[in-house]
Amino acid sequence: MDLTTCLKSLLLAIQQYRGGRTTHNTAQLLKQVEEVSGLKCDQLLSSGQVLPSECVSGLVELAGNPNTNPALTSSIISLLAQLACDDDSREMLHSSYNLTSTLASVIHCHSATPGEPLVLQCLQVLQKLTYNTRTFQSTNYIHELIAFLMTNIQSHSDDIIIMPCLGLMANLCRDNHSVQSHIKSLDNVKPFYRTLINFLAHNSLTVVVFTLSILSSLTLNEKVGEKLFDAKNIHQTFQLVFNIIVNGDGTLTRKYSVDLLVDLLKNSKIADFLTRYQHFSACLSQVLGLLHSKDPDSAAKVLELLLAMCSVSGLRSLLCDVVFKPAAAKLRALGRRPGPGLDNEGRKEQSGLALVQWLSSPVEGAESCSLQALHLLHELLKESLGAETVPDRVVSFSEMLLPVLLGLLRGLDPAKGDAHLRKHCHRITHVTSLLLLLCTDDSTRSIVSRQVSAQLCLSQAESLLSCCHGNNPLTCLPPGSDNDLSQVCAEALLKTLELMSKLRQQVKDMETSFYRMLQDQRIATPLSLALTSHHRQRVQTGLSLLFEATPLPDFPSLVLGESIAANNAYRPREAELSVKRVAVQEVPPPRTNTSELDSSSGSSRGVHSLVEKIQNGLELQVKDSHVSEIIDVYAQKISAFASQESRLQDLLEAKALALSQADRLLAQFRFQRAQAEAEALKLGSLLKDSERRRENLQGELSNQVLEVKRSKTDMEELLQHNARLQQDSEEHQALKGGYNALLNRFNESERLLKEQQVAHVALTKQSDALRKNHEALQLQHEKMASELEEREEEVRSLRSDLQQKNSDITGLRGELQAEEEKVKEKDQERRDLEETVDVLRKELNKTEQARKDASIKASSLELQKSQLETKLKQKEDELNKHSAMISMIHSLSSGKMKNDVNLSL
Repeated sequence: MDLTTCLKSLLLAIQQYRGGRTTHNTAQLLKQVEEVSGLKCDQLLSSGQVLPSECVSGLVELAGNPNTNPALTSSIISLLAQLACDDDSREMLHSSYNLTSTLASVIHCHSATPGEPLVLQCLQVLQKLTYNTRTFQSTNYIHELIAFLMTNIQSHSDDIIIMPCLGLMANLCRDNHSVQSHIKSLDNVKPFYRTLINFLAHNSLTVVVFTLSILSSLTLNEKVGEKLFDAKNIHQTFQLVFNIIVNGDGTLTRKYSVDLLVDLLKNSKIADFLTRYQHFSACLSQVLGLLHSKDPDSAAKVLELLLAMCSVSGLRSLLCDVVFKPAAAKLRALGRRPGPGLDNEGRKEQSGLALVQWLSSPVEGAESCSLQALHLLHELLKESLGAETVPDRVVSFSEMLLPVLLGLLRGLDPAKGDAHLRKHCHRITHVTSLLLLLCTDDSTRSIVSRQVSAQLCLSQAESLLSCCHGNNPLTCLPPGSDNDLSQVCAEALLKTLELMSKLRQQVKDMETSFYRMLQDQRIATPLSLALTSHHRQRVQTGLSLLFEATPLPDFPSLVLGESIAANNAYRPREAELSVKRVAVQEVPPPRTNTSELDSSSGSSRGVHSLVEKIQNGLELQVKDSHVSEIIDVYAQKISAFASQESRLQDLLEAKALALSQADRLLAQFRFQRAQAEAEALKLGSLLKDSERRRENLQGELSNQVLEVKRSKTDMEELLQHNARLQQDSEEHQALKGGYNALLNRFNESERLLKEQQVAHVALTKQSDALRKNHEALQLQHEKMASELEEREEEVRSLRSDLQQKNSDITGLRGELQAEEEKVKEKDQERRDLEETVDVLRKELNKTEQARKDASIKASSLELQKSQLETKLKQKEDELNKHSAMISMIHSLSSGKMKNDVNLSL
């Protein structure tokens, strides 16, 4: 069943239960509530439909009725808590449907039994509903709720009741001066303070955070707060809060811890203490490490804390040092190898990268994180670029950041709806503001001009201009609102044009595109919205663009004037209707208590007249001893009247809010009445259709009876088939036993295969070792072969020398013919020498043959290595002997030559 049908059934069950609180109606309504609870109801209240609004109004009314069944009330509260899934839904339940007052009344009715599950449920839902929401002191049952919370906090009950009471009290007291003044005016406030101070030693971090939050809201500017948050205790408080933020019990504890630290930073004295806190850098690095989580809620609170720190000048520079510490290249290297196993140092170095990653995070619900990250980077870069010399790490970080920013500018698709368009325009505004900030310094402007193209800016401006000119005013908020779609698109467009104006001299074709956009006829609408805005920066941006556009020939100045006039004409009407459209603080409601107003105005007139008389008396120097006492009395009365006036102002605000809610409910009732009539007609037609269907179903029923008879016969056949299947089952069991035996054999074979694989691996390793040994021996063989070649070369040189000596000997024969006897002796000696040479040649041949044998035997060097070495040594000895003999021959031949010369002489 779809959601619309369930809501219609729920509305019908609510009306029936109102008519009669019978057991059947209660069970039917409880069933419908549980069915709706099982469906996905995200953003149901913010859809603006009448049917969900009517159902929620009825449920809130039943929940606040004391006569409603407690089980039904619990189911209704569970459903309402499920509907409060986002900030907009919580705000609507709080302000439009008065769910806070309803739950407070339920708690008041069951205040005697605070441990009842229904009371605990109401406290938990109220804590969720009032978080970051202002609750007026004049809200129904708020005083009773505060008294209940204070009583149970001081009653020393179990943590089950104390923890939600503390959380709800922290929500009510935070940034709410009326509730704070009411609590301070109570008689039992001092015992309440003592109880809270005792809770600071509680073993639950959540209780400690809630307690610190309440004490900071109530006592920060009083003597108790000065003692509690003085210089002696504040450092321990900082350490405690940072530990809770980093190592807290969960997201809830971290949220309240961040809120506490943000509230403390609003105090200038405590902010100064934090700047001198010695462990601040280490704590800040641990807090930045929380950005690595994928939880958008935790990341949003961390970014909120960092933005609050940026508001303190002494902390802003420290924050810049931590975020911009790593270089961009190092960040990219870390970005290429992310993982859950990073240590603390790696997370510290990645703090800047984690901040950049949240800009374009695909995590659902991370839109606010993206805008907060952009705002934080804007503040940090503004601090760094405002220095006299911009550090290199900031320039590197900007270079790494710029592609991410340009990627955020893309993706504008008006077809996705107004919600997507509004989010994207907010993102474009923040991104272009950051780019404009980068353009303020020459070093970063050059980086921006290199990566920003004129085509990107032109396409972005044209898309925004079409959105500004073409969005439907019926789907937008009022034009005076900051969230008006036209206003949001116009602001994004003007920021884009301002960026184009900054870069028109540095980027190619940027000046042409800029002047082209200024001469578009549709530019008049966003310019008029900027010039008539109540934001100073928008007006200044519009004026600067107008100054650039006025000299252009096709600038639509007449259209701009008409648009400005129309916006100015709308201002008085907007002021008249502001009570029904904007916050009630701006215009007081017409429905007030005239007697209270008359008495307060008469009292104020009397006070003013008395003050004038006293002043006149002092000017006339009337000496009276009681004048100072009278002045003190009337000063106290004046302060009392001032506090009464503030309370009356709160009452007026609440009445104005109630008036606006009543007007809204009247409009809803008229629309619901028309819708109910249409629904009644539709239900009548549905009734007729159901009658026709009943007749058709009657015929189908008779057919089903015949089918039942046929099914009986089929059942008998199925029983026979079942018997056959039983036999097949027995056969299957036998086959299963055979299969198990085969499976055992297969497992045994698989085990043997694994053993063989292990043996194969061992043999493979042994083969590799043998192959390596063979390669080493091969290298040794090659080395020995090279040495043998060198020996052969020496033998060749000796042969050449012998040939030369032979030629010399043949020459000397002719000269020695005279001395034939001596020649014969010398011939005989020569023959002996020749025979010796022949012997040497034979021995050389034998050596050559041995070398060949050695080369043949090299393939089996593993076995003959030792023999080859001995043979080589022997051959070397023989070669040495041969060389000695050759040298002797050479010396003998040289001796012969000398003798021949002497004989000739």
